[in-house]
Amino acid sequence: MDAEKRARRQSLRVIISEIIMVIAVVATVSVLAFVVSGYWLGSDFKIERQGLLQIYSTPTGADVEVDNNPGSWLQRTNTSKTLSAGEHTIKLTKDGYDSWSRTISITEGLLYRLHYPRLFLLNRDHESALDFSGNFASVTPNRNTILLANNTTTWQIFNLDSDSGRPQSIDLSKILPFTSLAEGASEGLFTGTIISADWATDNEHVLLKIAGPATPDATSIATNWLVLNIKNPSNSINLTKEFNADFSEIQILDSSANNLLAVLNGNLHRIDAGAKQISAILAQNVVSFDYYNGDVIFSTPSVVSLLKLGSGEIDELISISEPTQVFATKFYDDEYLGLMSGSSAKLYFKKDFVLKSEYDLNFSPASVKVGQHGEFIAMYTGGHIATLDMEAQAVVDWSTDTDSFGWLDGSMIYAVKDGVLNVYDFDGLNHRTLATNVSAHFPVTITSDKYLYYFKDGTLVREYLYEK
Repeated sequence: MDAEKRARRQSLRVIISEIIMVIAVVATVSVLAFVVSGYWLGSDFKIERQGLLQIYSTPTGADVEVDNNPGSWLQRTNTSKTLSAGEHTIKLTKDGYDSWSRTISITEGLLYRLHYPRLFLLNRDHESALDFSGNFASVTPNRNTILLANNTTTWQIFNLDSDSGRPQSIDLSKILPFTSLAEGASEGLFTGTIISADWATDNEHVLLKIAGPATPDATSIATNWLVLNIKNPSNSINLTKEFNADFSEIQILDSSANNLLAVLNGNLHRIDAGAKQISAILAQNVVSFDYYNGDVIFSTPSVVSLLKLGSGEIDELISISEPTQVFATKFYDDEYLGLMSGSSAKLYFKKDFVLKSEYDLNFSPASVKVGQHGEFIAMYTGGHIATLDMEAQAVVDWSTDTDSFGWLDGSMIYAVKDGVLNVYDFDGLNHRTLATNVSAHFPVTITSDKYLYYFKDGTLVREYLYEK
């Protein structure tokens, strides 16, 4: 009898333990789901829904101060933490570096990403990387290589990732337009002017727009479009001469600049550079166009349309009554089409052309530049910029006070005025001065998050961004 009682009691304990375990598991999972959904128990013991802050910095491991509280639970960058909904001031510091700060707005239940903060070493070592007496330079999209042009037919390419190295010379005597050979000269002279340089994503092909004398007496100016292969210059192609055509605009379609779109006499054509073929007219009276993922958005004086390159079909999207500049981009998994006319900018979902957002600007932008990762879109005239932050869905209007500016990396803009190199976040915040006596008409870049490069007094200067 005692044995049976003990067995029943043991069975009862097992059942009770299992019930408690199930309840504990269910409770734990429920609490975790509750927390993951952004809910939290506030200091007043009321349930409130929070948002998630994901914060990274370059360099990593910066100290984080939230709302002027240096002892906050968020101690280092490269982490994710919950924050109550509303505005919060985030400040990053690191010994030996400058500081970075920003006020952000957390939305309950949503993720806010801060992936772009950059701190600069206060006492940076610098050295001369290369003597340069040329007149043009352009950096590849991966920021690993720079193309250096001069007034001869022998240009140079230089590896920016190397601590030490020598530039590689490339002979363009049979490739460049607008060249001559002076009496007694050992090499050809380049008499043209490079207007623009657009790189393919393979970092080996660059589309150069070059202006130069159309006649020997230089009474008129002509424009040539050249696809330059910096690894194998003999495979370069002068599109203007190959097709005997005065193109007004050309855009690269693929990773190696083999396929391009071009506007000729207001008509849009496709170019196969490898086969040296140009298509029939794809669209007429084109004012502006942009390409993304197989489709071309373009505007005419009266309508904005979408051209599907695969089928050649054209869908009219919206009627317009004033000149409209168009652009295409992607952020996260969504693709967007942008329209810019006068002081208005509109952003549409590409899949169904539904209006996502509309912005009234304080000026009329002449150009638009999408950042490297599609997160920031700069609309500008001269140094007046309106930057659209796709994460926050907000536009900030600001000015660099000079039209000599460009993207330093995927989120920072640099500007050179009176030889002073200034850097800003995409919206003009966190302004810092990095150098003086900098050449304004040459690029400034950061490569491998290790070096800062700029031109100064005929020298390409390399600064070490972080402690060696």
